[in-house]
Amino acid sequence: MAVTLPAVVEELLSDMAAAVRETARIPDEHLLSLKFIFGSSAIQALDLVDRRSITLVSSPSGRRVYQVLGSSGKTYTCLASCHYCSCPAFAFSVLRKSDSLLCKHLLAIYLSQVMGTCQQLSVSDKQLTDILLTEEEQERKGTD
Repeated sequence: MAVTLPAVVEELLSDMAAAVRETARIPDEHLLSLKFIFGSSAIQALDLVDRRSITLVSSPSGRRVYQVLGSSGKTYTCLASCHYCSCPAFAFSVLRKSDSLLCKHLLAIYLSQVMGTCQQLSVSDKQLTDILLTEEEQERKGTD
């Protein structure tokens, strides 16, 4: 079962993608809607997109993860298929407090898809496994 975003967010992203295809830009009213839904995270996510900080890492087996170079210089691993990010803001604001739909890193992934600015990196299955294992080890060190 696929995890989906709330319908209003799905529709906004779809409308933004259509606008980018037609005019190569996102209309101001869509940006205002984005800010209304996501608050300051929208601006931070757009900054990450402008800095081309999002990379889709894929392997021959079809596995896909995103890596987002955060504003702090740390790289976060994200799974867009289930709306997961390894950042502390996701754990706190999205999972624990439930006061946000997404962290800025996940939002940046969706916006980079809309705008066609996502970097692409193909790696072997072993390299992708190593990326995920390294991320898990870093998370465990942070919680020990």
